[in-house]
Amino acid sequence: MRTAGEDIRGTPRSRWWRPRAGRPERAPGRPPRWRNDVTETDIPAFAAATITADDPRYPSLVLGTNHRFPGRPDYVRVVTTTAQVAAAVTEAVAAGRRISVRSGGHGFEDLATNGVEVLLDMSEMTEVRYDEERRAFAIEAGATLGHVYRVLFKGWGVTIPAGECPEVGVGGHIVGGGYGPLSRSLGAVVDYLYAVEVVVVGEDGVARAVVATREDGDPHRDLWWAHTGGGGGTFGVVTRYWMRAPGADSGSDDPAELLPKAPAAWRSGMAVWSWETMTEESFAALQANFGAWFERNSDPDSPYAALAGFFHGTHRSGFGLTVGAHMDDATADAERLMTSFFEEITAGVDARPLFVDQQVRPWLYMSSYPGWGDPGDPFTRRIKIKAAYLRKGYSATQTAALYRHLTAGEASPVQLILIGYGGRVNAVAPDATAAAQRDSVLKAAYMAVWGAEADDETNIRRVREMYREVYAETGGVPVPNDANDGSYVNYADTDLADPEWNTSGVPWHTLYFKDNYPRLQRVKKRYDPRNVFRHALSVGLPG
Repeated sequence: MRTAGEDIRGTPRSRWWRPRAGRPERAPGRPPRWRNDVTETDIPAFAAATITADDPRYPSLVLGTNHRFPGRPDYVRVVTTTAQVAAAVTEAVAAGRRISVRSGGHGFEDLATNGVEVLLDMSEMTEVRYDEERRAFAIEAGATLGHVYRVLFKGWGVTIPAGECPEVGVGGHIVGGGYGPLSRSLGAVVDYLYAVEVVVVGEDGVARAVVATREDGDPHRDLWWAHTGGGGGTFGVVTRYWMRAPGADSGSDDPAELLPKAPAAWRSGMAVWSWETMTEESFAALQANFGAWFERNSDPDSPYAALAGFFHGTHRSGFGLTVGAHMDDATADAERLMTSFFEEITAGVDARPLFVDQQVRPWLYMSSYPGWGDPGDPFTRRIKIKAAYLRKGYSATQTAALYRHLTAGEASPVQLILIGYGGRVNAVAPDATAAAQRDSVLKAAYMAVWGAEADDETNIRRVREMYREVYAETGGVPVPNDANDGSYVNYADTDLADPEWNTSGVPWHTLYFKDNYPRLQRVKKRYDPRNVFRHALSVGLPG
């Protein structure tokens, strides 16, 4: 089987690793640890399916998680192999049709649907396996995080520090610099990216598959680097990732030693307050404590780097306010560390929590339980989200703005989520990966989830106005300074490119990529010179 435009050079599929006593044997004449040949499944799961608007499958395949943005492409192409991807891209380019990609479908803006004529559905490319030749775990782009966690855990007892929403597809998650509850103790997921297979389009309009690795001698290393936080839909179609711990580039061939050990048990704690007892003074104290705790405890070597904490506040018409914490229960003094966290967060908060509790559950249950972490439900999936990195907790002025928006009016779906960041994430230089935010202590998500299209304008405005007021001193957006560090590209927000909502004079790409943007543009020029892969927040060609 050949990929259009490039010979897949007869290389047999890397053999499946099977457990055996002792270390696996090295294959005779083993090639260098980086290669740019492409492995391909000999027999696809099924032939590429072309689904048009008159097909009964069409309505189910054009609607992603965010119901605000149903697509209307000329057709959906469901693919199961790299060769099928390359053929579909070459066909679309030749026909002058704009093409986009969807893996898990968790886009928060219409980047995969607006003006798109061909939607490439990657969701059936779900293989997770150990690649003995590359000494890394190969993960196809359509695999969901929950599936990845299950296979890695059941097969080898390992994991990666990716997100907590098990239905999210890895295709966009990894390339956007994903993170999760293990990131403070292990680093960002891109720190574990060894290689990536990408279908790119040259000046001739023909698609070909390229494998790019982090090896210093790899001629495609810049393409690997761009996929460590450069965002999806920019350089080509990711078909496969290979994951290996950054400290495992030499040494053992045992796959169980090439990624971090997964926790056996996961400790979770929670403190919950009702809005009925929460005063503005108590809210301010809670926010001050939360921000200050992460300012103090987010160094890479902090004993608290193992603790992933969060704050979740609904509007007062919702349930209330929650502070939570997670950590590997095997961490030394795990119970004491978590108890200390809750004691410091609640100190001086006059409003008493309804309860403070800790529980221990098996790791796999917490990491891959269906529905865990996804916003909304099957009928409440109209979503608007805005994001920010915080180098410090909120100022008193920002906290007052948050309180006003979370308590104004009779009913509102607005909510605020703060997620502990930093720790081992901050042990990496900002230019070592495309994910440039490497000294933040928190991530923030300002969001709303609702069900009725008639409420779109009102609810989108509510989120926008809350965000603008929180960042009023920097033009309505989190301009990098001593307190802010821009925004997170996986929580896509086209308002950052809109001068009505971004009055800072700082372009959207600085908020996402900071000083890494010019290098991303050079990679774009080399691998997508025709700008085939583009959307409102994609990296632009230089000049």
